[in-house]
Amino acid sequence: MSQPSAAILIIGDEILSGRTRDANMHYLAGQLTEAGIALKEARVVSDDETAIVDAVKTLSSRYDYLFTSGGIGPTHDDITADCIAKAFDRTIDVRADARDLLAAYYEKEGKEFNEARQRMARIPEGATLIDNPVSVAPGFTLENTHVMAGVPSVFRAMVASVLPGLTGGAPLQSVTQKLLKGEGDVAAPLSQLAQDYPTLSIGSYPFQQDGIYGTNIVLRGTDSKMLTDAKRKLKEIFGDAAHE
Repeated sequence: MSQPSAAILIIGDEILSGRTRDANMHYLAGQLTEAGIALKEARVVSDDETAIVDAVKTLSSRYDYLFTSGGIGPTHDDITADCIAKAFDRTIDVRADARDLLAAYYEKEGKEFNEARQRMARIPEGATLIDNPVSVAPGFTLENTHVMAGVPSVFRAMVASVLPGLTGGAPLQSVTQKLLKGEGDVAAPLSQLAQDYPTLSIGSYPFQQDGIYGTNIVLRGTDSKMLTDAKRKLKEIFGDAAHE
């Protein structure tokens, strides 16, 4: 079974300025791997309408699923919902079900459901809401694009809401072989191994430990038998240089 593809679009000046460290891409990658969906691209853009709209159009057309992170809060620079509507040529307005969720939440909290907070109930035409059990303010799905909050705890909750409804493939598995040789020494044999196993992803990652230089070879794929065979072949090629 082939794996569906996905991308994540991370939105926010705070990420690009270094004020905030993104954690959502790392989390999503792990969740998608378990679900058998291959995360193929990650892109970060500023709070700029043109940049967001262009990225959404490109990524949603290129991959089976697009996830966005950030820009759906109550402040003036939270423009993601409007940009998604523009990218898919949809209207956008305050929607009754989203408004009712937020109104009930803020009444319970004893806080005013003011104009700024009502912005979070603006949902593009035809979208379905994504449940947010952490802070109620919903995300939404429009076509193949899942629009989520940037706050990591809320993002994780929204991913948990969305993933069960997506079609995945065979989960991606990985095995690692440690070699006590530098990348320059393993490059040629690895090139041949990649030709022998074209459906596997083969990565090399150099390390230095206690004055010893080496390379970790990571094999990734959906066929456990093929992964075992490829690792065995690595051991045969490199002999005593292959360590567990």
